[in-house]
Amino acid sequence: MFCFKYAVVAGLMAGFVQPVFAADDGLSQTFSNCMNQAGGGTQSMVECIGAETERQDLRLNNAYRDIMAGLSAERKKQLQEAQWLWIKYRKANCDFYYDPEGGTIARVNANDCFMSATAARAKELEALKPQD
Repeated sequence: MFCFKYAVVAGLMAGFVQPVFAADDGLSQTFSNCMNQAGGGTQSMVECIGAETERQDLRLNNAYRDIMAGLSAERKKQLQEAQWLWIKYRKANCDFYYDPEGGTIARVNANDCFMSATAARAKELEALKPQD
């Protein structure tokens, strides 16, 4: 669970950050704890988001690898193209969040966008994995 301090910070940021700090996206308890301890400090929040992005990237890569292992050559090509386009979109979209006139919160916004998009894509790919 998020502490009240984080809820206030998240609430203040809601107008700026796409709020995806939800457990149903598979974000870790470690991330939640880190954000609770960040106390609203921009640098601390960016570090928490960066560490969670690494965890979510590993999760995404594992799901991608698992799906690719069971696909035909044609379907592999389709997924590779979709993933390449998604990576390009994620970069362009999240770069937009880094508003040069947005102050220090712009860095948090951009990093949150990247982390949240990665978590959402990991969840999407996990849902596509063949069921045993």
